[in-house]
Amino acid sequence: MNEERYILFDQYLQGELSVEQRNSFEKEVSENPEFAADFKTFKEVLEQLENKFGHEQEREAFKANLSDISDKHFNKNKPKLVLMRPWYYAAAASVIILFGLFFFNQNTKPDFADYNQQEHAYLTERGNVQDELKQAEEAFNSKKYKAAIPLFEIILKENKTPEIQYYYGIALLEENQFSKSEAVFNELKSGTSVYREKALWYLALSKLKQKDYKASKQILQTISQDYEDYDEVQELLDALD
Repeated sequence: MNEERYILFDQYLQGELSVEQRNSFEKEVSENPEFAADFKTFKEVLEQLENKFGHEQEREAFKANLSDISDKHFNKNKPKLVLMRPWYYAAAASVIILFGLFFFNQNTKPDFADYNQQEHAYLTERGNVQDELKQAEEAFNSKKYKAAIPLFEIILKENKTPEIQYYYGIALLEENQFSKSEAVFNELKSGTSVYREKALWYLALSKLKQKDYKASKQILQTISQDYEDYDEVQELLDALD
């Protein structure tokens, strides 16, 4: 999460969004599990902070501590929310710091974006210049995954190769179409192509993106140490411990 997302969560909870913005927010919550999980965490942290600092004197003491922490960690002006909101909105803007320095003292779980470093697709380098294939390659490499998905689906009807399935699965995952992407990766992991271990890696990342840390770890443990990027596998396993 970042400060902009905290502000959006705060605005939603305070009823400051327009009807259109509120509908867009609720649609994102219903369709994006990662966003929904972050919003749930935000609300839970605020509730715990409110319960812990229920008296005015305690709130003022907490604000002073938070200001000091903000100065040290941001090394700039205090976050906007300190000026805009009561004590717990300032806390919302610094929730990661609060988790580490105040009462929760728990390890931060790894984030999907930290491990999602897929390579570019080069589907037409051997002289195959089918229109859909070229368009799919360009859309994928430009991170226009929503546009790439239907193109991959057209191609796979005529040319179902593990390579194209692999990039199709990644595009689906990027668009949070978890069931469809996992179906693709499960098919690849059952095969014997060079994409078998890669598919297992992306199955683990799919679970990570959904914050199903236990399932992600279980999948990672099935990846062979001979996998070319096993260092990343081990790094994520360590982060999940």
